[in-house]
Amino acid sequence: MSGIFNDVMGKLSDLAGAAGLSEQVHSYLAELLTPATITSLLTQAEQAGLGDKVRSWIGDGHNLPISTDELRTLLSNDQVQAMVNKTGLPAATILPVLAHLLPEAVNTQTPAAAAPKTA
Repeated sequence: MSGIFNDVMGKLSDLAGAAGLSEQVHSYLAELLTPATITSLLTQAEQAGLGDKVRSWIGDGHNLPISTDELRTLLSNDQVQAMVNKTGLPAATILPVLAHLLPEAVNTQTPAAAAPKTA
C-alpha cells in the first residue's frame, strides 16, 4: 500500500481508536475496497456526473480529487448512514476523511488500471 493510503488510514485509525472504534472503521473500509463495491462506486459516479473522477482513480494517471460535497452527491443517504452505523462516527467526521482516502484507496485496489471484474 502507498504511503498516502497508510497515512490516511493511520489518521482515521487514530480518530477511531480515540473513540474506541478502530476495529469497526477497519472493517468498514475493507468492505469499501472490494471489486463489487469499486464497480458499484463507478456506476454511481457515472450517474452523479462524477465518472471522470472515479475513472481517474482506477486508471494509471493522476487521481482527481473529490470534495466532501461531491462525495455526498456520489454516496446515497443509505450508504452514508451505513458508515455512521458501522463506525459510530458522525458523517461530518467520516466524509472528509473518505474524500481524501478514496482516490488513492481505489487506485491501490485497481493495479491493472481497469475496473475490477466481479464474479
